[in-house]
Amino acid sequence: GDTDLETPAGPVRIRQIAGLVARRVVTRVRAGEELETGERIGIIRFGSRVDVFLPLKYEASVKAGDHVRAGETVIARMRPESR
Repeated sequence: GDTDLETPAGPVRIRQIAGLVARRVVTRVRAGEELETGERIGIIRFGSRVDVFLPLKYEASVKAGDHVRAGETVIARMRPESR
């Protein structure tokens, strides 16, 4: 499912996509809930993936295929000219 976040730099959409094997996505946050940096929003199981749609003010810190850790890996930063 999709989770839409409002950030100071604009909207961010997180799309959790269940894989063919596990077919399990769990979203733990609710509409209107405020989140802290690094807070986990849910769980995906084996063979699943997450797509992140960012405003143009952000620049990706990772590339397709990189392994990331929830709550630890910085996946994007604001572009210096956007601050």
